[in-house]
Amino acid sequence: MDLRENERINVVNDNIKLIESKESLTFGTDAYLLSAFIQGKGNARAVELGAGSGIISLLAFNRKKCQQVYEIEVQEAIADIAKRNVELNFPGNNISVICKDLRDVTVLDTGGEVDMVFSNPPYMKSSSGKLNGSESKTISRHEIFGDINDFCACAKRLLKFGGSFYVVYRPDRLADLIYALKSNNLEPKRLQFVHSNPDTPPSILLIQAKLGSKSGLIVEKPLYIYKSGSLEYTEQYKKIYEGNDI
Repeated sequence: MDLRENERINVVNDNIKLIESKESLTFGTDAYLLSAFIQGKGNARAVELGAGSGIISLLAFNRKKCQQVYEIEVQEAIADIAKRNVELNFPGNNISVICKDLRDVTVLDTGGEVDMVFSNPPYMKSSSGKLNGSESKTISRHEIFGDINDFCACAKRLLKFGGSFYVVYRPDRLADLIYALKSNNLEPKRLQFVHSNPDTPPSILLIQAKLGSKSGLIVEKPLYIYKSGSLEYTEQYKKIYEGNDI
């Protein structure tokens, strides 16, 4: 596999070979936890919004949580990386990369409604935070090509009634997320906070919402990555890291 300038191949979880660019965001805890949080089934059709390198789709597909995936990515250079990652790991399989602004995506792009949508969306408002020197990283972190309501609205357009939308996000924007979900008839059903360790506030949240569902939210037990006062993984996180679902 030929690499472009500033690219490298890393072997990550599930022995997936991942092409990444130094100019774009790399695979991290957020994406991995979301892939473990997703509940899927072998024949499901799925969409990833803001796919980046496509790692969440690759993990979900490899773990048979879906049979077909459409990766939506607005940046041409990053979409090219996502396409090559599909070719590197699952050539000829049912994973498609669509380079398009998610605000314009409809069921015509995905061949009809899907069973689930998942996303690691930008969590910083376009007017807030320090802009990164890399344009690609800035787009990935800031709501330049769509805010959280746009992501929820796209999920609503693509999902079957009762289908699930999975999101990894930041706790300080939970209110914005809940408002955007409910404004698009996506009812929060399952919520989990992720802490670095038991002594710190949560730094990540994982949420599952269902289109058209009745109200009723389950708040799962907190997930701690490290043991208190240590850089040793908790048994809970070790199991997830070894391939178990949350």
